[in-house]
Amino acid sequence: MKIIPTKHLFHFSCLLVFCRLLLAEVALAQNTTATATIPVNVGVVLDMDMWVGKLGLSCINMALQDFYSYHSNYATRLVLNIRDSKGDVVGAAAAGLDLIKNVEVQAIIGTENSMQANFVIDLGNKAQVPIISFSATSPSLTSIRSPYFLRATQNDSSQVKAISAIVEAFGWREAVPIYVDNEFGEGVIPYLIDALEEVNARVHYKNIHL
Repeated sequence: MKIIPTKHLFHFSCLLVFCRLLLAEVALAQNTTATATIPVNVGVVLDMDMWVGKLGLSCINMALQDFYSYHSNYATRLVLNIRDSKGDVVGAAAAGLDLIKNVEVQAIIGTENSMQANFVIDLGNKAQVPIISFSATSPSLTSIRSPYFLRATQNDSSQVKAISAIVEAFGWREAVPIYVDNEFGEGVIPYLIDALEEVNARVHYKNIHL
């Protein structure tokens, strides 16, 4: 039996809550006197070859079914336009461009890591289409730099206090961070170093994973 990592469970919980909030916002904007269904196109970009993507899509569908079962009188209906990122940056960017240009979606949900999100966010900024990610955790991705980016989860910097607490509990005085050599891997390092210094631990060198 495959055990789902706690981090992914948290992401999916955030996704369910955020989908409910998105549906509520759309519902408030509708004309309640209208009798015809008003479709609202929303893009979904996930890696459909991986269980994470399949589970993410299931969570989105659950949120939709749950919301409309309680609010069947709402005229607006989110229409999911699903695209497969193929698990890479190019695939995610191509999917985002197709959704924005050809489908003219009102928002895009998804991308499964910060590298994919970065490219799709740039497309969203240019087209003024909100990009909602439940798994882009890098602190380098912010709504200040990208006003059309909405993070539906905590970023990696929220974990540094827990890491420093473990270091302090064991009385360690040195730590060696291992991270991916790109801006998303490096993004959390300054926060981690500050947190370690608060418990009198030092980072004398860093191990870069290529």
